[in-house]
Amino acid sequence: MTSRENPSDVLTVRAAADADLAAVQALHRRAFGGEDEAALVAKLHAADAALVSLVAVDRTGIVGHVLFSPVTVDGAAPPLMAGLAPMAVTPRRQRSGIGSRLAAEGLVRCRERGVAAVVVLGHSDYYPRFGFRPAASLGLRCSWEVPEEAFMALELEPRSLREMKGTVRYHPLFGDL
Repeated sequence: MTSRENPSDVLTVRAAADADLAAVQALHRRAFGGEDEAALVAKLHAADAALVSLVAVDRTGIVGHVLFSPVTVDGAAPPLMAGLAPMAVTPRRQRSGIGSRLAAEGLVRCRERGVAAVVVLGHSDYYPRFGFRPAASLGLRCSWEVPEEAFMALELEPRSLREMKGTVRYHPLFGDL
């Protein structure tokens, strides 16, 4: 380590463990300023609906978390699809690349698990860097009333969504938000 390197700059991304849940929930409370996302993460884990759940850890502890859960498309038997949500980074470390590392590694892990496509409801200037594009361009729409440009999709398996058209539904636990 050089004299200019901060010990908290050493970052590891790994699968979230059961023992991480309290720290992950505390992180979501700090990042979102409330209980909703923290409760959602706990409920998704309890329901065994976390396809991929990753934490970013530095020497101070858990500083980031991302979760991918299964989604469905109305009237279709799609390939395995996931929704990226929620993702949080501790406020003091936001805009330092942690979210990007979590999203990128999460997409790799989804691909390894056989996930053919991922959707996200988020900032249209952030997620395209990972290859996301407006879901409407693939014939998909969100079940919630959201700006079209904010609902995006990424095919992890090329052309996996070419015949897919319809409304995407997140796990029912998202209805509690």
